[in-house]
Amino acid sequence: MAVPGIGAPAPDFNLPRDGGGRVSLSDFHGKPLVLFFYPKDDTTGCTAESLAFTALAPEFEAAGAAVIGMSPDSAACHDKFIRKHRLSVALASDEEKTTLQAYGVWKQKSMYGRNFMGVERTTFLIRQDGTIATIWQKVKVQGHAETVLEAVRNLAA
Repeated sequence: MAVPGIGAPAPDFNLPRDGGGRVSLSDFHGKPLVLFFYPKDDTTGCTAESLAFTALAPEFEAAGAAVIGMSPDSAACHDKFIRKHRLSVALASDEEKTTLQAYGVWKQKSMYGRNFMGVERTTFLIRQDGTIATIWQKVKVQGHAETVLEAVRNLAA
């Protein structure tokens, strides 16, 4: 599926999350949501990205925004990842890849001449009304969380 456009309604989801329970888009109605999609728990880039969002979590909260990471890893895998790196951001598990597909981030990738399906690192900033405000595709981790935080602050201004 294609990535939904800016101004479009964000695709709904209701998924298992770290620590048990479930998380859905409707849980965040009335506040901005940063939804970052990443390929795999406990890999170099995904760990750096999750740590960056964790480091800025108090600032996202002060700006009124929630932050959720999502990958196809299981909730149990997320729990281990959170414990190992002391992450404070919520992590949703999309093992069925339905939400990954709805957001257009489950794509064919290539590494070392081998093609495979995987998550393209992408972040969505979703407005209080559930529409998409900003999309960052093919994210480079360095400085990304700071860029997203600035967009959240500008959204609230």
